Order: sequence, then C-alpha cells, then structure tokens
Amino acid sequence: MSPYPHLFAPITLGPLTLPHRIVMGSMHTGLEEACDRDRLAAFYAERATGGAALMITGGMAPNREGGVFPGAAGLFTRADIDDHRRVTDAVHAAGGRIAMQILHAGRYAYGKDCVAPSALRAPIAPFMPQALDAAGIEKQIADIATAAQRAREAGYDGVEVMGSEGYLLNQFLAARTNRRDDEWGGDAARRMRLPVEVVRRVRAAIGPEMLLIYRISLIDLVPEGQSWPEIVELARRVETAGADVLNSGIGWHEARVPTIATSVPRAGFAWVTRKLMGEVGVPLIASNRINTPEVAEAVLAGGCADMVSMARPFLADSEFVAKARAGRGREIAPCIACNQACLDHTFAGKVASCLVNPRAGHETDLTYTPAARPRRIAVVGAGPGGMMAAITAARRGHDVTLFERADAPGGQLDMARRIPGKEEFAGLMDWFEGELARTGVTLRTGTTPDPAMLAPFDEIVIATGVRPRDPDLPGQDGANVLRYTDVLRGGAAAGARVAIIGAGGIGFDVAAFLAENGPSPTLDAVAWRREWGVTDPETARAGLAADGPAPAPPARAITLMQRRADKPGRGLGKTTGWIHRLGLRMKGVRMLGGVTYERIAPEGVHIIRDGTAELIAADTVVLCTGQEPARELADALIAAGHTPHVIGGADRAAELDAQRAIDAGARLAARL
Repeated sequence: MSPYPHLFAPITLGPLTLPHRIVMGSMHTGLEEACDRDRLAAFYAERATGGAALMITGGMAPNREGGVFPGAAGLFTRADIDDHRRVTDAVHAAGGRIAMQILHAGRYAYGKDCVAPSALRAPIAPFMPQALDAAGIEKQIADIATAAQRAREAGYDGVEVMGSEGYLLNQFLAARTNRRDDEWGGDAARRMRLPVEVVRRVRAAIGPEMLLIYRISLIDLVPEGQSWPEIVELARRVETAGADVLNSGIGWHEARVPTIATSVPRAGFAWVTRKLMGEVGVPLIASNRINTPEVAEAVLAGGCADMVSMARPFLADSEFVAKARAGRGREIAPCIACNQACLDHTFAGKVASCLVNPRAGHETDLTYTPAARPRRIAVVGAGPGGMMAAITAARRGHDVTLFERADAPGGQLDMARRIPGKEEFAGLMDWFEGELARTGVTLRTGTTPDPAMLAPFDEIVIATGVRPRDPDLPGQDGANVLRYTDVLRGGAAAGARVAIIGAGGIGFDVAAFLAENGPSPTLDAVAWRREWGVTDPETARAGLAADGPAPAPPARAITLMQRRADKPGRGLGKTTGWIHRLGLRMKGVRMLGGVTYERIAPEGVHIIRDGTAELIAADTVVLCTGQEPARELADALIAAGHTPHVIGGADRAAELDAQRAIDAGARLAARL
C-alpha cells in the first residue's frame, strides 16, 4: 500500500484525468526568453519523465505592455507558436501534460507602457501605469483570449489565467488599486467584472476540450485588499464563467508578509484553501511551502484541498513524483525555499536553477554520464560543495573517499540549520548524508589528511571551506568577545546586550539566532502568523490583523554594525533580504552603517559614526567580519607537486555561499 494514498489517488480536472494529485506549479526559469526552446523542452520533459502529470509554465505575457519586463516571453507570432510546440511535443512524448500560464503584470510590469485599472504606482515598481479606458480594457481581454487560442495551437493541454499575486486581474479586484467608478470598478461586483469576463472569453477561445485553471488570490495580505465574502463570490462567478479548477494564490508581491521563503512554515497557507472547500463545485489546489510527500499527503488528508501545487520542489528533484510513488521519499532532494538560485536568479535576469540541484535549468549542458575510466578520488572537506562533489563522482562510477576533520559531515550547513527560519537546512543535511551512503562514498570523519595520505589518489578535490577572518581590532581578544562560529556551532552563551561587528549574511544570521526567545516561529504556524500579523481573512479584510505584527519579545538587545555607509543588509538575497531586515527590525535590532571601530572594551565597542564618538554598550561582542579561504592543504599539495582541484570557500571566500559551492562541486565531478 502506498504511504501516500490521498496523494496518489486519480482525479479528473475538466477534460483531463490525472494519476495523482500533484501539480507542478508555475515558475519562470529564464529559459523562456533564452531563445533556446530545446533547453526549455528538456527542462519540462525531464520532469514529465520523473512523474509530473500536469505542469504549468512560467507566466507568458498576452501582449507587450503586460510583460513582467521588456522582452518577456509570450505567443506573439507564428514562430512563437512553433517554438512552444517543441516544448509541448517533448512533454507529451514523455507522458506528461502541460498548461500555459497567461500572466498580465499590470502595474507590476517593468516598463513605461505599463497599464492598470488606475494610475497608481506600485511600491515595488518605478513606473507610473496608464489607467485603462474602455477600449484599453477590451484590448487586454482580447489579447488574453488570443494568447489562450494560440496556446491551443501550440499544443498545450490547458491554460492558467493568473488572477493573483497582485497582477492585473488582482489589481482590478482590490480597492487598493482600483479607484474607478464605472462598469469596471466602484463596488465589489464591478471590480470582479474583468476577471470573470476574461475567464468567459478564454473559455470561448479554447473550447471545452482544454483545461482552464484560474489562479485566485485567497488572501491578499495588503491594505484595502479583498474581503473573504468577495473572494467566495468571485470563485463562484469564475466557476460559472468556465474555470475547471481554482489554484490558490497567496499574497501580493508588494505585501510585507513572506509567503514562500524558507522561514514560512510548511503548508503555511493551506488553511486558507480549506476555507474555500465546499463553496464551489470545481477542484481546489493548495499551494505555497508544500515541499515533501508527507506534507502534501497531510494537506489532502486534512481536507484542505483536492490537489497540491509544488513548483520549486521540482527544481530540487525532477523525480519527485516517481520517488514518492515508489516509497523512496527519503531520497528526494529537498527544496529548502532559499530562493538563492531560483527566484533570485529570475529577478536578476539569469536562468533559474537550484541550490540543491545545479542541473535544474541546465539539463542539456550539465550531465552526469558514467565515467569512461573509473578513478580513485579523494575529496577533502564534507561541507556542501565537498559532499556534492563526492556524491556526483560516485554516481558516475568513481571510487570516492571523503575526508572530514570534524566528527560529522555538514560544514557550514551545520551552522545554517541552527538559525531560526532556516530549519530546512537540517533536512538538506539528512539528504546529503543519505546520498553519501547510497552512492557508496567512503566517509572518514575526524581525519585531517596530509599530502602523503592523499598521494595514492588519482584526483584530489579540496573543499576545505573558510575560516573567520581576523579583523585585527584592539581588544578583540577580550573575554567578552566571540567569533560567529563560537555562537552558532560552539553554543557559547551571549549576554543580555550584544554588539555584532559585521552586517553581512552571517551577521544577520547571528542576530536572528540571538534575538529569538523560545522555539522558532517557523515551526509553529500560529506563532508565525501572529508574528507577521496574518489572520483569518473572514474576520479581517485581506487577512491582515488589525493590530499588525506581534512578534515575541527579543531575547536580547542587539546592535548590528558595518563599516559600509549603506543600509545594512543591502547585499542579502534579492527576494529574501527584505524579510531578514524587517524581521530584525520587528525584534528591535538596531542596525548601523558607516561605522569606524576604535576598540573593543569590557563595556562594549567604541566607534565613530558621522564624526561622533559613541559607545555601543554590550556584554558580549560577536565578530562576523567575513571569511578567508582555508587552503593550507591545497598549497601544501601544490608544493609537493600535485595538482588539486579547489572548490567552494577554499577557492573564493566571499559570503558563505552554499549555492556556489554545490554548483562548483557538481560541475567538477561531472567532468572528472
């Protein structure tokens, strides 16, 4: 019997019958604009081969003004349709089905020609949109319907109309962005008119034999968003207009509540989808932070939805479905929702990939073929880069020995998993350890090899990571001074007042670690919602608590400082940095830039800021002043006449970057 009976029960969606309840949700990869449909086809086909029965593409613009950015992909020409046919043919050949998402960005479009219901600039966009007149609205409806018809010509099995996340249709629905007083706005019924008309026209364009999914915003999480009765009424009208399925959308992009980052509890918004169950007659899909078969099964068994949507888990492991069906859930490479290589890449105009799986988005250029001549390979350092190198080389047939000076593997991951909100890293460590065993890597912990010990190996990979950089500050050897490793790994106690020197990623992690008072809210959904001010949308419009966020009091008074004069945290992840900054502000952390450190003393840190001397009173001072490569072994090997391969932090000690180290380890092992 399957350990996931609800997950692997068949379901009928309009014209389609699927063998299980998992939808691979929409995610833009950047391959859509790369003019290389073979890469995009390979991306989707590999996931269809791995068991994904229904996939939804990244958002396709219905017209130029509706594109998220200039040059955004869409079906504008006959050549576009032919290109998309290559993708759908590849998916169908692999046994899968695929729907195209139609996404009109509205005022979120990054271009001067953006349009919206009213001329109100989005707080996350630089351009003032043009308010649509009646003719302009008709054009948008017609263009969306035309895009759906072209999707049919391109061989798609269905379309998803994007009506959530604060994009155009969502903008018409909310008084926040729709200030009209005509047939397209003024009251809730008129604000609903556009999305309902779009669904009606799309259904007419594609006929009854194609699947029509509507992505509905169930909790806007912005002021003046939709009320729950309005959402229920919209759902019923959209169903009547021709939608076969409703897919849950959670929050607007401009909302000040995280919705998909690693600090969000698993299935943290499934309860909202459950509220809509029974209100409509079509299947409902739950989404956001559903990343394991166990979580998905619990969502379905708990009656929260008819199906679950997972997007990034299919980046982490293209065989997610096949492994789960076979009862091999522990072998699934976990999505940790870090955003580093997926969303951060997308918003930076790069091809999306995955920290855990560097092949994602690179299926045609990063391949793990069997080694023509198996060799004896030594990998020194069992951090993320070293473990990935060892596992990948072993999969290819090499005889691999992995050396680690500590008593257990993990490296920087061992520290990352201790940070509140980063508990997913513990699952990643478990997966790495399982893969080391499954691939037959010989793991030698508590061992520091020297050149003589490594001499018999054919290839030597140095992944010895980094060490904390010495800032050479007066007073840094005082009894009240700790390194970040003492705090995160050594368990050293900090006092009631803490000064953190260095406000990079490590400084922010240390501040979060020391500020938390009690269990991490990520592991307690109720506490997490209270901390971020999220409540039942049936009792508060848009799901925003009237009293706002109510985080638990901080465990300590913390000051976070940096030498650079810009805002602390500016260099954090493009899509998650705001979460870290806002989270620390809610904990009362004081953040200072433009600091000159004079000396550390028993009473705290003496600094100069804006030309004025100041004492940052502290019982404990924590040094987070960067890292430098730990490459003594590499240098010794070179001196002894060897040619080692150096990867990760041992090669370049920029901010602790597991994504870069894992990618380097995989690519090196692929060519050894």
